[in-house]
Amino acid sequence: MAKFIIEKLINYALLKINNFNFMIKKLLYIEPATYQTDIGLLILRIAFSLLMMRYGLQKIENYTEWSGGFLSFLGLGGAISLGLVIFAEFFCSILVLLGTFTRFALIPLIITMLVAFFQAHANDTFDVKEHPLVFLFPYITLLFAGAGRYSLDFMMFGKRRKDY
Repeated sequence: MAKFIIEKLINYALLKINNFNFMIKKLLYIEPATYQTDIGLLILRIAFSLLMMRYGLQKIENYTEWSGGFLSFLGLGGAISLGLVIFAEFFCSILVLLGTFTRFALIPLIITMLVAFFQAHANDTFDVKEHPLVFLFPYITLLFAGAGRYSLDFMMFGKRRKDY
């Protein structure tokens, strides 16, 4: 009787271990470009584009007041530098939102966040400098990953893969 109970306990423990191993493998298995990945890229594009467009729109609305005191990047002057930032934050964000020429549109956004971190907020505390980094890393991620299936880039230039 004791042998029977021990065998049942061992079988039950092995079954639980196998189920646990299956769950871990399922959780950690990475498939190339699944639907979930493409939905994640879509959410990332939409969220960060809308958030950044808000900052670009704020700069458009206050252009005349801000252009005089804005950081002069590479000696271009405050008005031109502000215009470049508006181009990146508002218009490039629209392209990223739609997934149109996404990787090209991300380059001005990445440069803007790097300049904001290293030059515009160079003397500020990390609490202020952290803000450009919050945008920088998702932009770098999108630069490497691309816009995903749910984008105009994919409709115009995408190649059909076997897993689609």
